[in-house]
Amino acid sequence: MTLAASSNWFVWAILSAVFAALTAILAKLGLAGVDSDMATLVRTVVILVVLAAFVKATGKWTNPFELSPRTWAFLVLSGLATGASWVCYFRALKMGNASQVAPVDKLSVVLVVLFAVMFLGERPSVREWGGVAMIAGGVLMLAIKR
Repeated sequence: MTLAASSNWFVWAILSAVFAALTAILAKLGLAGVDSDMATLVRTVVILVVLAAFVKATGKWTNPFELSPRTWAFLVLSGLATGASWVCYFRALKMGNASQVAPVDKLSVVLVVLFAVMFLGERPSVREWGGVAMIAGGVLMLAIKR
């Protein structure tokens, strides 16, 4: 796939990385003097309000009760996983350095590839496995302090 053909998803993925990086820094600053679980709740409420307004403003609102039970099940499970990730992430940020916590959190990239192989039947190339290995090595180098 060429960069031109893949630029749409790639732009969104880059923006996701930028906002994820800002999340770590802004959250670390915002965690001063507040319990990490309370901070996660505030963040979640903000996300809910902003996303609801966005979906409404762009005309993408549909009746969620018309979704299939299978879709509901996987979206609920995904929501539970997201919530658990956020609680763990904010607790880790409260206790550790953002420069260590965020790289360890990015081991999720490695896990996504492994889970995609196991559950989705995806088959990364040798080159892609090499990239995954470099990500894992880079995470360990950034996370482990002497």
